Amino acid sequence: MHSRPISWTPLLVLGYLFYLLLGAMVFQLLEKQAETHFRDQFQLEKLKFLQNYTCLDRQALEQFVQVLMEAWEKGVNPEGNSTNPSNWDFSNSFFFAGTVVTTIGYGNLSPSTVAGQIFCVFYALFGVPLNLAFLNQLGKALNAHLLTLERWVQKPGRAQVVQTLAVAIFLTTGTLLFLVFPPLVFSYVEGWSYGEGFYFTFITLSTIGFGDYVVGTNPNKHYIPVYRSLTAIWIVFGLAWLALVFNVGADLMERYLQLKWHKSDLSLAQGDTTKLEDEPEQPRIHIPS
Repeated sequence: MHSRPISWTPLLVLGYLFYLLLGAMVFQLLEKQAETHFRDQFQLEKLKFLQNYTCLDRQALEQFVQVLMEAWEKGVNPEGNSTNPSNWDFSNSFFFAGTVVTTIGYGNLSPSTVAGQIFCVFYALFGVPLNLAFLNQLGKALNAHLLTLERWVQKPGRAQVVQTLAVAIFLTTGTLLFLVFPPLVFSYVEGWSYGEGFYFTFITLSTIGFGDYVVGTNPNKHYIPVYRSLTAIWIVFGLAWLALVFNVGADLMERYLQLKWHKSDLSLAQGDTTKLEDEPEQPRIHIPS
């Protein structure tokens, strides 16, 4: 009797749903109370503003807040004045084009004209596949270097410790170049803390792109013209490296699950075999002809 192979797909689906539910509960626990505090504080500030400027009524203040919200949605920073640098100079436009094809989409800037919106659709239609092909080739190049490194360390005479150390160096170098050093630069240029810079780095390279932190948007700072363009180039190479790391992690997780279920199938098969061996042989009745 052969045991039916057990599929690990249902367990993966349940684990995926459990992970989403866990994230929802933790985020609700961490953020809901803070949101309520900020909402109450904002309402209190509006009341103080009305008390200090009695010439305004509540309706006029709400209209002004609506104007500020519309300006923010159009990519105009309400801070500063009309001398703020344009969001659509070449450097910023280059950065925006990078966020479109990489599907990061921070959400702080978007086309406001009909022509710009139509062009953005067709630009993404061809740009996203082009970006995927480029990242695929870039990932293959990184993977080829990793395989070359593995072949080098797997030669006779080299211990397992050396092999592990070589792979660790490869991963550590990428971590330093794309996750550790960039937050230092962003902290210096943008005035963020290192934690905020690291948060922006990972959220960007993983293409989550919330838009709460975006480089080159502070009107009180003077950026070099190529700052955002260089950031866009860093994002492209960082995407390829982090995608390779994610692929390796997903492959290892899948292999682990398959190996675990394979062992479970073997145990069941061995148990069935042992059960058959332990059963006494039934006596046979010989009928003479």
